[in-house]
Amino acid sequence: MSATYTELSGRTVLVTGGSRGIGAQTARAFAGQGAGVCVVGRDRDALDAVVSGITGSGGTAIGAVADVTDSAALERVRGEVESRLGPVDVLAAFAGGQGFPVPGADLTEQRWRQVIDSDLTSAFLTVRTFLGGTDGMIGRGRGSIITMSSAAGRQPSQANLAYGVANAGVVMLTRQLATELGPHGIRVNCIAPSSIGTEKVLARMPAAVQEQVAALHPLRRLGSTDDVASTALFLASDAASWLTGLTVDVAGGRITG
Repeated sequence: MSATYTELSGRTVLVTGGSRGIGAQTARAFAGQGAGVCVVGRDRDALDAVVSGITGSGGTAIGAVADVTDSAALERVRGEVESRLGPVDVLAAFAGGQGFPVPGADLTEQRWRQVIDSDLTSAFLTVRTFLGGTDGMIGRGRGSIITMSSAAGRQPSQANLAYGVANAGVVMLTRQLATELGPHGIRVNCIAPSSIGTEKVLARMPAAVQEQVAALHPLRRLGSTDDVASTALFLASDAASWLTGLTVDVAGGRITG
């Protein structure tokens, strides 16, 4: 069960990659704190299911279909969320996830560019979209941004080369933005999960393999989407008001520095 952060009630939160998995659970967690949530993704049916679940439980949520590698689409999302929920206070740039293993020598140029766009460029474009203008975070002098990296961006892994490089880039993007945006009252932090048991992972990974992967972590289990969502709540809350430029390894002890 998540901690309660009363200051998040009434705030506007936008979550990209929110149609399923970590993003969906994070959207639910913020809505459970009383925030109005805009859930962004490319699958309308999946978004509708997440939004219906939140509103059916008494929360406030809207869905927005967009490709977050498209800056024009992101500007449309900004207009929609500001008109329906208000200026964004918390931005969770969680879209990505193109880590399927491919040897570096076999990685095509096209695939390299797709993964870099999906996991790194999307984070940059999403953050940039919500910074400027009267209702942007800089103009309002406040905001919390949370980016999503991966354990594959923290140390070499079986994920493809582009995925590891892109997620390492997200870590540096976070640090650079934290330095630039701190004077404007904006905090920027990153979450780097490892081995999270999303619906997709659990469906594709046999039980025996799950046990093998869990054994690689000192805490001897897979992580849950709740583990990541709870970290996001903390980073967005006033309890983390002195934290910026930080990458939190939600990794069961497998990544320690």
